[in-house]
Amino acid sequence: MVFWANIIIHFCIAFGVVFGGSMLSGVAAVLTLQSPTEKMLTIAENIKIWAMVAAVGGTIDPIRYIESHVAEGHLNPALKQIVLIVFAFVGAQMGTSLIQMICKGGNQP
Repeated sequence: MVFWANIIIHFCIAFGVVFGGSMLSGVAAVLTLQSPTEKMLTIAENIKIWAMVAAVGGTIDPIRYIESHVAEGHLNPALKQIVLIVFAFVGAQMGTSLIQMICKGGNQP
């Protein structure tokens, strides 16, 4: 049960970083007389990797965790960490996709 809670938390953190950062960049763009849609799209793409880093802890420790467990032959903890990273990526990607739908409209590619 705790693992599923961690998956949801990692997903939501990554999604929130991308979505919130992009929305606030749109507000900042309006205040600085720039195009909010262009700024939001740019920030959504650029912040995606940092959203994943924030979701998994902000350091290289998750990668070390995977490496040490694989080296010892314990695959289950390493796979769990990989799943958390994948869900953080999915959250960041969905945040980016939502910003793209908001800025470009829902029916454009």
